[in-house]
Amino acid sequence: FRGATVAASIGGAFQLTDQSGQTVTEKDLKGKPTLIFFGFTHCPDICPTSLFEISEVLRAMGKDADRVNAWFVSVDPERDTAAAMKDYLSSFDPHLKGLTGDQASVAKVISSFRVYAKKVPLKDGDYTMDHTALIYLMDRDGNFIAPFNLKRKPEQAAEDLKRYL
Repeated sequence: FRGATVAASIGGAFQLTDQSGQTVTEKDLKGKPTLIFFGFTHCPDICPTSLFEISEVLRAMGKDADRVNAWFVSVDPERDTAAAMKDYLSSFDPHLKGLTGDQASVAKVISSFRVYAKKVPLKDGDYTMDHTALIYLMDRDGNFIAPFNLKRKPEQAAEDLKRYL
């Protein structure tokens, strides 16, 4: 393990389904830089805020947004069906693709991206999810570059992302 970087150990093989029912695998990372955010549709704050910020970056990219993958990967496959993802993402930039799957498939991608995700029971019998709120920036070969900083003007983030086109 000596000499290996953390970046080299993030990512791996996976197979999920997007909000239209299409299969998405790690091979779909190839050819475009990709922003990946792990979250869930019942999230009260961090997820919608992050997805709005990603949407603003994509808007600021103009036509270049077509040359980027932007994925919202569910950490809550129990509730986040493809239909639920489609409905939820209708509030955000149309370039955003929602990915979900069965428990095992989602657990595999969560593990390979070193995402922390834990079901937290609520007093009313429902639950929420505690999870990593990092935006992963992957290069055109599907390799992790770095966390992507959204805490700046969308135009600045868009210029940064364009460097990887």
